[in-house]
Amino acid sequence: MINPLTLLSVLTFAASVHAAVTIDYVTVGDAGNAADTTGYGAVAYNFQIGKFEVTNAQYAEFLNNKAASDPNGLFNASMGSNARGGITQNGVSGSFTYTVKANMGDKPVNYVSFSDAMRFTNWINNGQGSSSTEIGAYDMTVAATTVIHSSAATVWLPTENEWYKAAYYQPVGAGGDNDNYWLYATQSNTIPTVGTVDANGNITNDGANVANYGSGAIWNSQTGNVTTVGSAGASSDSYYGAYDLGGNVFEWNEAIISNVRGLRGGSWNSHRERPCAPRTATTARPRSRTAPSGSVSQVLSRNLHA
Repeated sequence: MINPLTLLSVLTFAASVHAAVTIDYVTVGDAGNAADTTGYGAVAYNFQIGKFEVTNAQYAEFLNNKAASDPNGLFNASMGSNARGGITQNGVSGSFTYTVKANMGDKPVNYVSFSDAMRFTNWINNGQGSSSTEIGAYDMTVAATTVIHSSAATVWLPTENEWYKAAYYQPVGAGGDNDNYWLYATQSNTIPTVGTVDANGNITNDGANVANYGSGAIWNSQTGNVTTVGSAGASSDSYYGAYDLGGNVFEWNEAIISNVRGLRGGSWNSHRERPCAPRTATTARPRSRTAPSGSVSQVLSRNLHA
């Protein structure tokens, strides 16, 4: 049972003088649900998870607070050099500053390693500003291949079961599928419609069962690109109200798979036949430890009792 004094998700953090990043959360209820036939999705407690993937604007704020010299490599050069990255680095070590590219502030941050994600999480956990990236939810002296979040953490990367439940679960009594799990993270058993976009990367065919995958988001001279978080619309979120869990970019979770950390979801260039994957090994709900380069971001979890 999670300590009721720790935090998890839909409520926002209390404001502080340094807290410039606000994470929106949604509540994942129905504690004590059973897993599906894959063995995933059972969570004994109610919790919260990020409503949206972490954005470039949020991550740039983190960099501007903690990466003036960047000894931990929190900035990946591809964030600036690649068109699907959204942040540029300016200046010299010791006085680096970071700027969000045009039309990229509300897109998911890209090129984020698991260690980057843990350090961002520690920073959020510790109150932002000048707070530490090395302790908090995660002890960064422990190998990234084995560390899990502290029981005293106020916010953390989701466990695999937390992520899975937030994406696919809906009780049959509340209108869900007959086994309580949808095949796709859009409250559907039908392969989602590929999202199309305007010149600024906003999905324009928003509606029921739409996701950014299959390289359908053509903008900024890219055949396939990231899109504005949540722009597929409220009819394409999960039952609990989380967005883009089946497309845009893959997301880290705490699973350890052959000494590599787990990924779930889908990305802008996931195959049209397997956008966010159902529960069978050949068609959906993928469990992975690799993803296409430049297709990894994060969402956060926290305790319901903020």
